[in-house]
Amino acid sequence: MTFRAQIHDERRRTAQTFLAFIVLAMAMLAGTHAHAADEPDLIFRRSTVFKLLTPNDKLATYGVDDPGIEGVACHFTVPEKGGIKGWLGVAEEVSDISLSCRQTGPIRFKEKLKQGDDIFRQRRSLFFKKMQIVRGCDVKRNVLVYMVYSDRVIEGSPQNSTSSVPIMPWGASDTAMQKCADFMSD
Repeated sequence: MTFRAQIHDERRRTAQTFLAFIVLAMAMLAGTHAHAADEPDLIFRRSTVFKLLTPNDKLATYGVDDPGIEGVACHFTVPEKGGIKGWLGVAEEVSDISLSCRQTGPIRFKEKLKQGDDIFRQRRSLFFKKMQIVRGCDVKRNVLVYMVYSDRVIEGSPQNSTSSVPIMPWGASDTAMQKCADFMSD
């Protein structure tokens, strides 16, 4: 083997080792995120764009309970990129997120809350973008208001969705209807 061939072979092995390291690091990052304790419940996924050799683009619908208020659940649908970047967990997801929140039982406040508290947040790109669901109280109407949006450190994102949950009695035995204004702190 000539000296030039040896150098070429060494460069190829170094590039392969580096690529394997990058793939392993991305898989570990994606795996760590997927097993976080505050992950929402996956309800279902639906393919939207077919990819021949890599995962398809999908829409995924998730459910999450409000951690500060018993009896309220939110469902949101997010696009999930397929392809090689999606498979490796490095694709930047778009900000199109829909939200629907509903009363699922008697509403009971667990603690004092602040307007605009996060009830859920999730990374939407490797570094700079995250999706957040925040909660507020419409005191005048005694309605819980939820908003989902994604933000990006540099540009921000105006895309958002809002859902509201009127605080109502849950069945004949639920006579102590709470008012969200009583549980909002300054």
